[in-house]
Amino acid sequence: MTEAAEKKDVQKLQRSIVDSLEDVKAQDIVVFNTEHLSSLFERVVIASGTSNRQTKALAASVRDGVRDAGFAKPRMEGEDNGEWIIVDCGSVVVHIMQPAIRTYYHLEEIWGEKPVRIKLGAPKPVIEKPPAAVKTVSAKPGAKKTATKNPAVKKTPSVKKTPSATKAPAVKKRPTAPRKK
Repeated sequence: MTEAAEKKDVQKLQRSIVDSLEDVKAQDIVVFNTEHLSSLFERVVIASGTSNRQTKALAASVRDGVRDAGFAKPRMEGEDNGEWIIVDCGSVVVHIMQPAIRTYYHLEEIWGEKPVRIKLGAPKPVIEKPPAAVKTVSAKPGAKKTATKNPAVKKTPSVKKTPSATKAPAVKKRPTAPRKK
């Protein structure tokens, strides 16, 4: 594989990881280029989750997103505890941590020499289906046209107003007993 193809591959993997993290509302996502620091991996991604449940969901989302993008299934560590989960995607290592753990270990200090500019909140490609066509059917020339049912358009039932429905209901007064003094 050429160097340009490898770089493109790392960028595609990086993008799928960041998109997967954003899908589960990860906080403070940062990406660092670590080629000059380690020969084991080229990028480090650090993200925060607010609870054990969210960090586990973030790790699962990264795992599924990486596989869906066509890469090998990543190895994961720390899922039992959920405070700090490491997802090893080969050329990219993802650290998903709770804010207190992230503040304590401050991995940005170790790996953060070369931050990678990445567009967060990038719109994902959406494939839209064209709206279903509405057909008209006519029994006789000059007859009213009626539309066939279209599952994309919901009709609200029409309410027929009657004269009694527009008036406020009559309130009957109860007879009151005379008061004692």
